[in-house]
Amino acid sequence: MEPEAPAGRAPAAASKLSEAVGAALQDPRRQRRLVLVIVCVALFLDNMLYMVIVPIVPYYVHAAGEKPTPTSSPKPPTPTNASAVTGNTSEPPTADLPAKPIVKPRHPRDNEDVKIGVLFASKAILQLLVNPLSGTFIDRMSYDLPLLLGLGVLFASTVMFAFAEDYATLFAARSLQGLGSAFADTSGIAMIADKYPEEPERSRALGLALAFISFGSLVAPPFGGFLHEFAGKSAPFLVLAAVSLFDALLLLVVAKPFSAAARARANLPVGTPIHRLMLDPYIAVVAGALTTCNIPLAFLEPTIATWMERTMAASEWEAGIAWLPAFVPHVLGVYLTVRLAARYPHLQWLYGAFGLAVIGASSCLVPACRSFAPLVISLCGLCFGIALVDTALLPTLAFLVDVRHVSVYGSVYAIADISYCVAYALGPIVAGHIVHSLGFAQLSLGMGLANLLYAPVLLLLRNVGLLKRSRSERDVLLDEPPQGLYDAVRLRERPMSDRGAAPRSPPGPLDACEEGDYDYYTRS
Repeated sequence: MEPEAPAGRAPAAASKLSEAVGAALQDPRRQRRLVLVIVCVALFLDNMLYMVIVPIVPYYVHAAGEKPTPTSSPKPPTPTNASAVTGNTSEPPTADLPAKPIVKPRHPRDNEDVKIGVLFASKAILQLLVNPLSGTFIDRMSYDLPLLLGLGVLFASTVMFAFAEDYATLFAARSLQGLGSAFADTSGIAMIADKYPEEPERSRALGLALAFISFGSLVAPPFGGFLHEFAGKSAPFLVLAAVSLFDALLLLVVAKPFSAAARARANLPVGTPIHRLMLDPYIAVVAGALTTCNIPLAFLEPTIATWMERTMAASEWEAGIAWLPAFVPHVLGVYLTVRLAARYPHLQWLYGAFGLAVIGASSCLVPACRSFAPLVISLCGLCFGIALVDTALLPTLAFLVDVRHVSVYGSVYAIADISYCVAYALGPIVAGHIVHSLGFAQLSLGMGLANLLYAPVLLLLRNVGLLKRSRSERDVLLDEPPQGLYDAVRLRERPMSDRGAAPRSPPGPLDACEEGDYDYYTRS
């Protein structure tokens, strides 16, 4: 009987451990911290998958381009091969001279660049097309189920990358990643805004998410190149697939998206449609700033390596490592903006305007760099400015929804994702054509000038911090409609003097509603 005692205590210990984990998950503060970890890992994974193919894709495309085809040479293969093997120099091979360059001309190299550019842009293009639908879906279904759906699609996309053998499969996997990102990124950021309603904590949580995005983008190329070189082409994608699967399982344990409580949480107030949010002038200004600040980064990434080779004779490792030091100023910009927003929350527009000015000046300085060190300093300034703009304006979007619309964040962060995708969809395709037609210096100066000119536009947001935010749609009712385009929706707390009686609203336009309509508002 004694040997059975340890075996009998094992299930009891397992049940106690599960009870302790369940009790920890019931704590709201611990639960939202776990949700923040899940979202940060999802954003990190998406950006890792976005950038990990940078050192890998040229090998795929180049290997596919070198496959022999029967139409590669107009001449019969036998004489050409015979002349190549014998290497006869006594008679001039006049018939074989034209056939030699046809095997590897310069045009396939240009065609490879076009294929790589289209492959990089396909993710952002599909994400741009799906975002209006994903934002509405997230508003209707809450945040955890769309996040789980996005992680599942990212897992399938990563597995496709691991076993892809041709360009068509790579293109399908890249486009599938855009579909998963439209759900995972938007629902993740919206979930952070919902779990952290107070402004200091919200800015801190969104800043942490932005730091994970930056870290994933910068670490991915050396990570992918190292594993591709020493462990095989499938290794980096299988590692990322395992991470996405683990993150999805953790979300199932923490959020329980298929439970009855999750279905009750999905009964959110009806969110403002995305087309109405796009017409909000404040939201439009923020979306324009997010697009403008990311255009230099999206346009420089596919063009700066070639420019470095031509102007400063940079080696491949210098072109690859030029962006790596920029991670430090990006994190510094996030930290600085979060600290300033906690002390001076009404100056978010000023932090964003200053960030646009820094981006504009850094972009204009890039063409003047003739050595590696000044270029790295300019790129660090560029990433520092992007961190200021993103960290200041992403919480502003949630605040604008709180004070001017309904506090459901799926559609508004779908607009933010659309703003990013516009830049990253145009960058890989348009940047190369601009460089070939106008020049790299003109491209950089144009982007810098656009950021400098857009910085004063953020003055339109200077009164946003003075708007009063609502407490909750469950505790307040509309008192009266807005009196002007820029007036916030004024909300008044309902009197709850008699616990047994039905809640009554102050006199207002809702008094003329039918009884059924009134019950709808009291339930919400």
